[in-house]
Amino acid sequence: MPTSTLFKLLIGVCFLVLLHGLPASAQLFVVNGCVYCDTCRCGFETNVSTPISGAKVRLECRDRATWVLKFTKEAITDSKGKYKINVYEDHKDESCKVVLVSSPHLGCNRPDVGRNSATVILTNNNGLTSIFRYANAMGFLIRRPLAFCPTILKQYLDFDESL
Repeated sequence: MPTSTLFKLLIGVCFLVLLHGLPASAQLFVVNGCVYCDTCRCGFETNVSTPISGAKVRLECRDRATWVLKFTKEAITDSKGKYKINVYEDHKDESCKVVLVSSPHLGCNRPDVGRNSATVILTNNNGLTSIFRYANAMGFLIRRPLAFCPTILKQYLDFDESL
């Protein structure tokens, strides 16, 4: 009987040693976002903006003091223009953002200067408890706006002047 107890104790100690050996920074964050084609060249998403499948994005994290690149990871958008990047480190002392890299859509492959990156916070030391981080949508500009864009934009610009 004492051998059995000793064996169980030894197994328990080995398990604790293995657990202790896991890196504390093995925190998972999931960065989600989407990429679209700005079909009216208006600088924001409209109801006629289209998702870009196969667009390449890159997550970049830089040291806040020196701006040296510390981490990078790329992803490709799916058929709905959505991407997901898994990150296994805490980047509390870094400034992280997702940037547009390329679009396979030949008619819509120029990054919109105002919508070509999105900042994300990749630390738990800020009050956020979820592992999910949502980056703002990023867009490429179409070469020529669609013919019906003036009508679409008028809907966005109409407002009640009596207010």
